[in-house]
Amino acid sequence: MASQPTIKNINTYFMKVASWNVNSIRTRQSQVIDWLKNNPVEVLCLQETKVIDQDFPRLPFEELGYHLYIFGQKAYNGVAIFSQQPMEDVTMGFTSIVGESLTQEFDEQKRVITGIFQGVRIVNLYVPNGSEVGSEKYHYKLRWFKVLKEYLKKILEESTQELCVCGDFNVALEDKDIYDSKRKENHIMASPLEREALRDILTIGLKDGFRKFNDEGGHFSWWDYRTGGFERNRGWRIDHHYLTDKLYEKAISCIIDIAPRKLIKPSDHTPVIVEF
Repeated sequence: MASQPTIKNINTYFMKVASWNVNSIRTRQSQVIDWLKNNPVEVLCLQETKVIDQDFPRLPFEELGYHLYIFGQKAYNGVAIFSQQPMEDVTMGFTSIVGESLTQEFDEQKRVITGIFQGVRIVNLYVPNGSEVGSEKYHYKLRWFKVLKEYLKKILEESTQELCVCGDFNVALEDKDIYDSKRKENHIMASPLEREALRDILTIGLKDGFRKFNDEGGHFSWWDYRTGGFERNRGWRIDHHYLTDKLYEKAISCIIDIAPRKLIKPSDHTPVIVEF
């Protein structure tokens, strides 16, 4: 493994954290490798890896100098964190933080992983899509958000680290996060109850890193494969970095890198990178 820089405190060390729903790490393996070579971020959080842990293509990323933390399942879901230095206190799922009484069936799907890097606790999430407003999966999503709030509250109560909560939230929080907000109330990822659930979570002390630097609409992180979504810029901003106050103040940029979405057979999402 390549040698790595000495760990420093976040007060004196710039670091970049990227979030990217890759929609299958094995399908997008070469694209992620190439992106990391050109964008050697300190931490990369992946969603929808879609592979069980023992089949994850670890070696190419370890050869780039990354430590891998993986929580996957076959064909669906799955999250992972790559870091340039070993992470501390890595846990998977809700149960290890809030206990089985709250989590019930929610950890059957591999959607949550967290660890501490350079004094910052990073929580990587793949929030359920919800399928259709009013459906069983929709109500599952709303219940999932309630457990997420208790999970994050517990973390904040029991740790001294600043918090970066990132990932695919499957919610466009504002109308300007959608290319066309008409009929949004009946559209999954923009319904009032979904937005209310996410806003309720943010009340525990989290702010949108991207909106610190850009308050305009027209910036998206996901484009539907259908109907030429990317080519027509018919996108949604549903991939986010939410930061606690001190970390929010330390943030010096947060960008959406659309270059990977231009590749042949890309993920329908693209990386979002915050820098402190």
